Amino acid sequence: MVKIAVSGKGGVGKTTLTSLLAYTFAAMGKKVIAVDADPDANLGLSLGLSLSEVREIIPLSEMKDLIAERTGATPGAVGAIFKMNPKVDDLPDKYSRAISDNIKLFVLGGLKTGGAGCFCAENVLLKTMLKHLMVNREEVVLVDMEAGIEHLSRGTTAAMDALIIVVNPGRKSIQTGMTVERLARELGIKNIFIVANRVRSEEEAHQIGQELKGLKFIGFISFDEDIIEQDRSGKYHFSPESRVAQEAGRIIGNLSRTIVK
Repeated sequence: MVKIAVSGKGGVGKTTLTSLLAYTFAAMGKKVIAVDADPDANLGLSLGLSLSEVREIIPLSEMKDLIAERTGATPGAVGAIFKMNPKVDDLPDKYSRAISDNIKLFVLGGLKTGGAGCFCAENVLLKTMLKHLMVNREEVVLVDMEAGIEHLSRGTTAAMDALIIVVNPGRKSIQTGMTVERLARELGIKNIFIVANRVRSEEEAHQIGQELKGLKFIGFISFDEDIIEQDRSGKYHFSPESRVAQEAGRIIGNLSRTIVK
């Protein structure tokens, strides 16, 4: 099954795209594990959980007893010695949340960075978990990344089928997307694609494609008032007949035809 990470600048709609892809793959009869690797952890909301249901989910990065058990080190401990390859294969089934018959949500949480002790037990567990998801799981794996590619390691990217970078119309967003694409190439990711979100017309989509200077632009999601209203009300739903669902289907089709193994 295909393994995809979705990245981009904060606020561009990568979580919206991840949820649309999850429901579209599920409508195709595929089993999906949707992984929330963003510290803001909003993927559950976009998949249709209530705010109270999302708040009940404890991210893997905050399970201190589990981290200590699997790595042999207390989370946050400075200079601690810990296992570099902790056991993680049982965690997705144990801690994922069923969204539908074909979709499960698994919340990783964010990496520690900078002065917080970025080479720590929590990060080792999360990166090992992400690599396991990309290499060993049988489902379609969709990872909603934080704004950047810090979660990714060379071991993970070797098994990843595609990285989708989400941009919005506008030069600043597109420039950020191009920067992420360059960093991803330096990390060794082979299949890197661009998807535009909140596009208001075919002409605007064409213009974005022109500005991407030869990068692999595989589709767009239209600006949709219904999505904005769902976000405002907190009542999310997916309709396979909607315009954005059809656009997500075309993105999946373009992706499957373009991936280089």
